[in-house]
Amino acid sequence: MRFVLILVLVLIAAGMAYIRLAPSDPAVWHVAPETREPGEYPGEGSFMAVVEAGEEALADLDAVAVATPRTQRLAGAPEDGMVTWVTRSRVMGFPDYTTAIHRDGLLTVEGRLRFGRSDMGVNQARIEGWLEEAGI
Repeated sequence: MRFVLILVLVLIAAGMAYIRLAPSDPAVWHVAPETREPGEYPGEGSFMAVVEAGEEALADLDAVAVATPRTQRLAGAPEDGMVTWVTRSRVMGFPDYTTAIHRDGLLTVEGRLRFGRSDMGVNQARIEGWLEEAGI
């Protein structure tokens, strides 16, 4: 019985390490969001917002995003017209990917989770908070 308990603990620790240390491939995650209606979910654990915005909006959003705890830019830059950030949860380090693209006067921002089936509204809250803080 003791062996089984140790084995279970080792497997849990290995799973936690994999989630926290799994590399983020920009080729997979730095992709332009498809155009959907504002607030429409592209899948469970995902959220998309589409807003009318000026040219400076992506730079403003980037400044807010990189100032967010546990968030870093994965790929792109505001001057490229598209940026992807990865934000990790505090305890487990689950990565969520947020991509924003500005074109034709619209800023499209999509947040997606990597692991699990639902993010319990975290991506929507983050995106709406970032947009509000950036004044968009």
